[in-house]
Amino acid sequence: MFARWDRMAKQFTRIGREIAIAVKAGGPDAAINPALRRCMQNAKSVNMPKDRVEAAIKRAMGKEMDNYEEILYEGYAPHGVALLVETATDNHVRTVANVKSYFNKGGGALGNSGSVSFQFKKMGVFKLKPEGLNVDDLELELIDFGLEEMGESADEHGNDVLVLRCTFVDFGKLQKTLEDKGIAPLSAEIEWIPQSTVPISETQAEDVSKLIERLEQDDDVSKVFHNMG
Repeated sequence: MFARWDRMAKQFTRIGREIAIAVKAGGPDAAINPALRRCMQNAKSVNMPKDRVEAAIKRAMGKEMDNYEEILYEGYAPHGVALLVETATDNHVRTVANVKSYFNKGGGALGNSGSVSFQFKKMGVFKLKPEGLNVDDLELELIDFGLEEMGESADEHGNDVLVLRCTFVDFGKLQKTLEDKGIAPLSAEIEWIPQSTVPISETQAEDVSKLIERLEQDDDVSKVFHNMG
């Protein structure tokens, strides 16, 4: 129970910071700010209350709001697994010190910018409910609007979801196309997809997972991506 609430609180904090960054960059009107629309959709997907979303937007418009910036850290976990650590921070000195400490204690090493990211592809990832959709027709229609990959997966509750991927530069175009079709994604995220994976044993995977968990527990860390096979 406590773990679930901790995870929910972490998700709310992450989305609140993403809202702040989106509002600072593109304004508080979701109708003309696709980044903010993405944040609001993701807030809905994790059951973040509407009043908390509205409060986050108002805070982002105020002078007292901390100026968060997004910084990507790159490094290696044990056993040669590459990690990308997305952060949203108002104090990069604190954040880099913490991230470096986690890598060192976890048997990994923090690298320089560009040392790991070349092994990943930055993509837009949309998850949809498949009910009521003609998947084959939708795939053909969306190819002209940036769709690169479409497949089926399952969420954490075992429910079927349709996963759409596009290049980072086509994210806004595909997002608008889905909106124009009246399709509301369960989530819309920017993710780093590994170009290839590193095969490791179950014991080695535990070492890597411990480091990832340690990173994810930090308040400044938004997401961690890996190429663990």
